[in-house]
Amino acid sequence: MTARPSRPVSARRAARNPKAPHLIAADETCFAELEALIATLPLCATGRVFIEVPDASWVSDLQAPPRMTVTWLDRSRRLGPAGRECGVGHALTRAVTAWADEMLCEDDDDTTRVFLLGDPLAASDIAAHLTRSLEVPASRVFALTRFTG
Repeated sequence: MTARPSRPVSARRAARNPKAPHLIAADETCFAELEALIATLPLCATGRVFIEVPDASWVSDLQAPPRMTVTWLDRSRRLGPAGRECGVGHALTRAVTAWADEMLCEDDDDTTRVFLLGDPLAASDIAAHLTRSLEVPASRVFALTRFTG
């Protein structure tokens, strides 16, 4: 009997569990779409969900896969541009683009899937940042409405 060459444990795990991280951005106007999207994700899905809401009363128990982190962005507790009240989409755009700048690396094997729900202006700004600044292929960015720019 010949021994098979041994691969490191991490390589064997990676082969069994290919990662396809998800980045999901939503707001209070699209909870039904958000819940439907999350329901279609596999239990082993990884990634981040950002949800912008008017205030803390909107925060609920969202049933996301265990390896997905859900972040609620309460507009009433944040400031917008020039120290004014945080407008619709501002907190979401800031959070998603900051996360993407830090977490989406050039070494990524083009597997991250991005879903943009809710405010069209915020979704458009986020899509533009991802595709232009971070060179995320537009084919990996999905939105309720297709944006051009």
